[in-house]
Amino acid sequence: MAKGSSVQVLYELCKKTFSPSSGASPSPQAIRKLSALLDTISPAEVGLKDDNLEDDRGHGFFGLNSFKNSARTAQWAQPITYLHIYECDSFSIGIFCLPTSSVIPLHDHPGMTVLSKMLYGSMHVKAYDWIEPACMMRSQEPDSFPVRLAKLHKDTVLTAPCPTTVLYPKSGGNLHCFTAVTSCAVLDVLAPPYSEEAGRLCTYYHDYPYSSFTTENKLGVNESNEDYAWLEAIDAPDDLYMRSGQYAGPAVQDHVM
Repeated sequence: MAKGSSVQVLYELCKKTFSPSSGASPSPQAIRKLSALLDTISPAEVGLKDDNLEDDRGHGFFGLNSFKNSARTAQWAQPITYLHIYECDSFSIGIFCLPTSSVIPLHDHPGMTVLSKMLYGSMHVKAYDWIEPACMMRSQEPDSFPVRLAKLHKDTVLTAPCPTTVLYPKSGGNLHCFTAVTSCAVLDVLAPPYSEEAGRLCTYYHDYPYSSFTTENKLGVNESNEDYAWLEAIDAPDDLYMRSGQYAGPAVQDHVM
């Protein structure tokens, strides 16, 4: 049944694009082909029906399995739910379902290529890329913390249907924050996925205005302070409430190609 599904086709193309034999990094043509496929996938094709598009407040079809640290969060908090579809060493496929006003804080994707397809709803996206070589600063206050300069890549609202977005290890907005304008869902392909063993850990950040750590304008003639920010690495926010849910779409048939 799943053999001809859009999810199965996505899996097969991801396996071809991100397999170790395909090289260190996929070609632009391969990424465009994968993006074009993601553009065609509808909520129904990944098991999201009309009654799933409303805000979920901790009850109902998503189930009760929780991600780590969710116990720290008040019971009334609206959870962000992750629907796992597939994962291997080379890539993962999954869906993030965000209730209205929920936030996935600013975080990075070390050494990763990520494709994101808005399935439904509207989401505000703010994304940065690091300035290279690294530009670090530290305030003059006691016990000050280091911050690193990043350039704003995107600060906009995405509303489905819209083109699939792609970020790369050093470009395309590798550090980003999501805020749900309405109830929304994003189908994500991460290549390779996060892995503690491989050193690909998710780091969260707080962004400060450019003027917070410098009084000098060292930017280009046509550049604005608003195009840059200083990012501080922080612990995972206490109010980040994520849990795993039950994926209801067609299963991936994982077989040797």
